[in-house]
Amino acid sequence: MEGRGESPFCPHCGAPQLFLALENQSVETGGEVVGAASTDAAAPPRPQQVEWKTAIRCAAAVAAVASVLAVAALRVDVLSPVSLLWIMSASLITMGFYQKRKPAAWMDVRIGARIGVVVGVFLALELAVSMAGAGLVARFVLHSMGSFDAQMAGQIELVEKTLQQQSTPMPAEYLRFVNSPEFRAGSMLATFAMVSGGLLVLSTVGGAFAGLLRMRRKPAV
Repeated sequence: MEGRGESPFCPHCGAPQLFLALENQSVETGGEVVGAASTDAAAPPRPQQVEWKTAIRCAAAVAAVASVLAVAALRVDVLSPVSLLWIMSASLITMGFYQKRKPAAWMDVRIGARIGVVVGVFLALELAVSMAGAGLVARFVLHSMGSFDAQMAGQIELVEKTLQQQSTPMPAEYLRFVNSPEFRAGSMLATFAMVSGGLLVLSTVGGAFAGLLRMRRKPAV
């Protein structure tokens, strides 16, 4: 350019007239060609292994059906086996719905277990809400909690007899606490916590098993 009388600078203000796109160029350093933007550009994000929006929707729908069946089984004894079977296979059903909506999604044991944890959480929450609502309706609207109260009274009586048969007699205050509403509420919460933990373990194992059955050797294109 200088041989042709041209200058890379403006003759009036002296500003440079040539610009290089550095991200598309490379510079030679020590005999090695290094990309100019290779040291500054961040690595691309890893692809998302689970499409959680779809997985959560499937888990919530399966848990909702389980809660409806559980409430219906309180009135119709024939539905009890159906409700139990649906709850036990909730992770398998959820994985089937998830892969039907996302047929190209990668699947393995770890992903199945992660989705199974979500299924267990939704099962515990929705079953708790539905059963609590059904209990409120049965007590204050239908007035049909007599059998439940009798069952609780029988369990508390059994606890009292067990405590009285011990070599060291229990204080009267402790026996009164066993008959208190607080003890009944605490025992029900403890039972719910144990059932929730069992549902979480069952759903996680079921999800891992479903992921193993549906695992692909190569990602779908």
